[in-house]
Amino acid sequence: MVDSLSRLAAADCLALCHRVVDGLCGREPPCRKDYGATWSLEEWLDLLNSLTAFFRVAVGNNSSDEEVMGGLSGMSSSSHADAVLSVLRARREEIRRALLDRTNSISSATLKDFDWQLKLALSSDKISSLHTPLLSLSLDVRESTGLRSVTMEMNRDELNTLISSLEAANKAVLQLK
Repeated sequence: MVDSLSRLAAADCLALCHRVVDGLCGREPPCRKDYGATWSLEEWLDLLNSLTAFFRVAVGNNSSDEEVMGGLSGMSSSSHADAVLSVLRARREEIRRALLDRTNSISSATLKDFDWQLKLALSSDKISSLHTPLLSLSLDVRESTGLRSVTMEMNRDELNTLISSLEAANKAVLQLK
């Protein structure tokens, strides 16, 4: 993040940080097409993830200005660090509310019951010869509007991705507490 932000003018850095916070708060995030000449796709995604995580951690840990500036100490330009800090100062409460709303919405949807089945895909002779195991997962999720049933069918890779995502979500929720 540190090297990437230095490619922008300080005023553009300030605007980008505000747009990142907009995305964090559920509004329109920054568009890659506006910055396509500055960063590759991988650099852009890394920058967005880093900035978003930085704002979340700074607000979640209630970091002081000194701690924030310590986290930004590797920036080549102090004007870029000042831009990030000014966005954090101006929008700290807005970010806090967005993080709390997200935590509340996660905790308000509770898993009521689950059922799983393992079966082989047998829709054609070719596919049945592959012996591809599929997991059929049915979840009953209790939301504020009532009980909703969600059914998913996934292969081993998709199941591993789901498990990793759920573990990451649990870790994030625990950090916010």
